[in-house]
Amino acid sequence: MRVIPAIDLKEGMCVRLLQGRKEDVTVYSDDPASMARQWAQIGAELLHVVDLDGAFTGDQKNVDKISAIRKAIDIPIEVGGGIRDLQRIEQLISLGVDRVIIGTAAAKNPDMVKEASDKFPGKVLVGIDAKDGKVAIKGWVEVTELGALDFAMKMQDAGTAGIIYTDISRDGMLSGPNIDAMARMVESVNIPVIASGGVSNIGDITQLMQIKNLWGVITGKALYSGSLDLKQAIDITKGKL
Repeated sequence: MRVIPAIDLKEGMCVRLLQGRKEDVTVYSDDPASMARQWAQIGAELLHVVDLDGAFTGDQKNVDKISAIRKAIDIPIEVGGGIRDLQRIEQLISLGVDRVIIGTAAAKNPDMVKEASDKFPGKVLVGIDAKDGKVAIKGWVEVTELGALDFAMKMQDAGTAGIIYTDISRDGMLSGPNIDAMARMVESVNIPVIASGGVSNIGDITQLMQIKNLWGVITGKALYSGSLDLKQAIDITKGKL
C-alpha cells in the first residue's frame, strides 16, 4: 500500500478544507512546489494534487502552480479538480501530469470516461466522493442518487485505470477512515482503489493495510498538522518498521 501526500491548491496556495467546505480553509504554504519537493525528498512515490478552485467552479485556476509542481519533482503526480472535458485532460498531460482524476464529469457524463480512457490508457482515474454511500459532485456541494459501489463498477467497465474513493464525512476531520466502506469498495472492483479521507495517525495507516489489495492511501491534513509522520508511514507500509 502506497502512502500518497496531498497538495490541495486554492488561489495558488497549499490549503486544507474541513469536510470540503470552502469557507473552512487553513493555509499551509504559499509555495506548493517547495511543499512537493519536501514530500518527494522524504520518499513519496506519488503526489496527489487537487485544484480546489477548479472543483468548485469547473474551471481550473491553478494550472501555473501545477506546472511548477511538475517541474519541481521527479516522482509521478496525479491531478484532479475541475477536469470536465478532454481538452483539459490533454492540457494537463502535455504539462507532464502522469494521471488525471475525473470526478463530477464522470458522474454527469460517463461516456467521457470511456473516451478519455481510450485516448489516454492508464492515465485516467475516477474520483468517487461518497456521503452515506451516495456519490457527491461539484466539490461535494451536491449529493446525487448514484450508489458509490454501482458507479465504481460502471467506471471500471468504462476503462478507468483506478478509483480514488473518499468518504466525505471523514475528510479533513482526522477522525479515522471508514474502513468498512473502503473494504467494500476494494472488493467490488478489480482495478486499483486508493483510499482518501480521515487518516489521522499511524494507527489508521496500519488499519488500512489490513484491507487486502488496497492500492494506496492519500493523506493531507494529518501530514500538515504533524499527527502523521510521512517517513514513518512509508516505512511501515514497506515493512521496515
